[in-house]
Amino acid sequence: MTTSTPPLREAAGAIVLDADSRILLLRYDENGGFWATPGGSLEDGEDHATATLRELREELGIDEKAVELRAQLAERSKNHLVGGREVRQVERYFLTRVSVTDADLAHATQSDNIRERRWWTLTELRAAQETVYPVGLADLVAAVVDGRMPPRPVVLTG
Repeated sequence: MTTSTPPLREAAGAIVLDADSRILLLRYDENGGFWATPGGSLEDGEDHATATLRELREELGIDEKAVELRAQLAERSKNHLVGGREVRQVERYFLTRVSVTDADLAHATQSDNIRERRWWTLTELRAAQETVYPVGLADLVAAVVDGRMPPRPVVLTG
């Protein structure tokens, strides 16, 4: 019996916080429904930071001039289906802080099956009954809000 390794899919995501340290999450209906950070796969020739800025523009209408990407906070590797095909997705998550008004959905160019966009307080995130990806996001956000930036990217699961 042979087993094959799924193809690699590089992805980038943003942990978007506002001035009140609320995090912006997006809701999707597939796979039973879940909330996740903005982001997506890298396009040819992109690095992770460039892909993160593009995804913020496409999904949230955030002008790149309004975004200062900060440190890479985390990474995650997970096998999952994309377009009916299993891939090994490797994601890098970058911190950014924006104003609530910077997210201008009238300028978003790709909905990517996003059903809802919502700013969450840390208390709401910790109490969430819905599925939130990546697993461990609440603890990471709590550390950032408390001024405890990880010295190297944290490895998240799920």
